[in-house]
Amino acid sequence: MRGKRFNTKDNDVNLYYMNDGQDDLEDSKKKKKERKKRIKQKNLGYKSEDRFDEENETVIRMTNKNRLKKEEETRKKLTKQEIKRKKKIKKIKFVLKIILLIAIISGGVAFALTSPMFNITNIQVSGNNIVSTDTVISLSQLKKDENIFRFNSSQTINNIKENPYIESVSINRKIPSTVAINITERIPTYSVDFMEKYAYIDMQGYILEISDDSKNLPIIHGISTAEDQVVPGNRLNDADLEKLEDVIKIMDAVKQNNLEGEVKSIDISKKNEYTLDLETEGKKVHIGDSSNLSNKMLYVVAILEQEKENEGDIFVNGDLNNNFKPYFRQKIS
Repeated sequence: MRGKRFNTKDNDVNLYYMNDGQDDLEDSKKKKKERKKRIKQKNLGYKSEDRFDEENETVIRMTNKNRLKKEEETRKKLTKQEIKRKKKIKKIKFVLKIILLIAIISGGVAFALTSPMFNITNIQVSGNNIVSTDTVISLSQLKKDENIFRFNSSQTINNIKENPYIESVSINRKIPSTVAINITERIPTYSVDFMEKYAYIDMQGYILEISDDSKNLPIIHGISTAEDQVVPGNRLNDADLEKLEDVIKIMDAVKQNNLEGEVKSIDISKKNEYTLDLETEGKKVHIGDSSNLSNKMLYVVAILEQEKENEGDIFVNGDLNNNFKPYFRQKIS
């Protein structure tokens, strides 16, 4: 209620405004009181770091850089601690696994090395045609009832390879009690004339055996390897190895023309002046070097056919590409 009006106009007006001001004052006090009450109630519902705006009755969140930085640091600290804790746990688990694994392996090794279950009862040898099985087993130095894990494979292989005929060896343990030995042998291909004896060699020039018999192998005359080096297990010297490569090429050409059974010997005394002795034909073939062998052998075959009944020398040791004509010189009785 704004007050009473009086008949006097001015007084009525003055009283009116006075009453109106009084009412506004009372309303203002009442509103402030209600606002304070609301502020108090709202402040009870917000965090300590929040602030209530009394003028607008709104909550202002503290989102400044310092608070965000603090929150980030706290989060990182917790994350690092968690990562560190997890790493520590993981490391402990890993160590425990290693210890457990070592214990298992140690126990297994101890059992394998001591249990009669793993004693050798059978030694198998394969791949041998020249060297006997008993010889291979003897060279290996393996013994039955020996623990299968106690022998050294590398040493055993070296022991077996002491035999010149044995080129390579592989050894497999077949658990629980079998040892399998597989060997690759060197094949004697030529006999080298040596101090009235014969040294068997393979195609790589390894000396395999000294014998009184040529073993019906093509005989190589004229090697330059020193006599004291012609020992089983050794190899021909470099000069003879080069000549041996030529011999192999020549013999391949001989085989292609089905004459391998005719060649008794090959003379390599002079490089590039090789000669073949065809004993059954009673002829000697002067090959020269190892070039143009296919054509040379065609001429040899043709001359052999033409001079079947005659002994003598066949010359194909010239340059066929430079007008050289192979010829036959009959032996004079």
